[in-house]
Amino acid sequence: MRILADENIPLVEAFFGAHGDIRRLPGRSIDRAALGDAEVLLVRSVTDVSRELLAGSQVKFVGTCTIGTDHLDLDYFAKAGIVWSSAPGCNARGVVDWVLGSLLALAEVHGAKLSERRYGVVGAGQVGGRLVDVLRGLGWDVRVCDPPRAAAEGGDFRSLEEVLRECDVISLHTPLTRDGENPTRHLIDAQRLKALRPGTWLINASRGGVVDNTALRIHLESGADIDVALDVWEGEPEVNVRLAELCRIATPHIAGYSLDGKLRGTAQIYEAFCAWQQSAPAVDLDDLLPTQWLAELSLKEECDPEWALAMLCRAVYDPRSDDANFRRSLAGDTQTRRAAFDALRKHYPPRREITGLWVDIQGDSPRLESLLTALGANRVGE
Repeated sequence: MRILADENIPLVEAFFGAHGDIRRLPGRSIDRAALGDAEVLLVRSVTDVSRELLAGSQVKFVGTCTIGTDHLDLDYFAKAGIVWSSAPGCNARGVVDWVLGSLLALAEVHGAKLSERRYGVVGAGQVGGRLVDVLRGLGWDVRVCDPPRAAAEGGDFRSLEEVLRECDVISLHTPLTRDGENPTRHLIDAQRLKALRPGTWLINASRGGVVDNTALRIHLESGADIDVALDVWEGEPEVNVRLAELCRIATPHIAGYSLDGKLRGTAQIYEAFCAWQQSAPAVDLDDLLPTQWLAELSLKEECDPEWALAMLCRAVYDPRSDDANFRRSLAGDTQTRRAAFDALRKHYPPRREITGLWVDIQGDSPRLESLLTALGANRVGE
């Protein structure tokens, strides 16, 4: 069996090596000629797996090591009998950690207390749902907008207009859709940007097209009283440099790039591949995960929980480093910047997740115990 895989997917050889010959290519270089006689195609979000790419090929299985599927032509897959799988939830925790880090950075700039702000989460699927759980676990005020879930489940969901009107932090976690009952392309457009409350923090770690980037740039250039944290951009890998300059936090689509998330994505696709092959998985992710560099942290019982929150989150991840690296990459001509965007992703350093952190609380502190539970960190001795 011949397998073609994006060069940025980790552990492909470890998981798939026993099943065939593996060839690696940059995701943006995978075209019809590159497919050759490959029967299995493993991609990330940068490869548009369309009818044009696959028609007449030997591909019978497509796996994307991502949550989103907007780069897959699922209608064609169904007609052509191509089996496919995505990796729902694989990098959700990494995105939550990125949002927490961005919130801490914004709070530091403004001297704000995160517990005193009201949060609107738009899209409560794998990522947004986990973010809601963390924020509510911290005792913070959260409003949730998710029309598909509201229609299916009922419950306490709010309209987008309510969330924009009532909240001063808006975090976007929707898939990118152009058709259907609830299209999300340019969900946040010029009109909705004007509806944001003064002092709002707008965060997008979903897909670039969920926010109208041109409208956002114009809104910020007009002096709008909002702060923006963007990890995703319309036109990637080409980025609107002026918009990036106007953002408080700007990163190159790496919110979900935790090492655990990337490895988890490969493992999920491998399990789907084995199901397609009607064979039992022979490789286990737990046997491949590297040791955490940060083995353990200790907190005294009298520790201030707000300080502990910032320290624990930043001990694992602080987006300001990625922001600085990204801003340095925005120099030069378009071709140079496009290459730099992809290079930052390809050579992204190992980053773990808060859920792998072990913390020793020395003494009795229900508030610190509640904090660890909300963050998903582990308490030593339990």
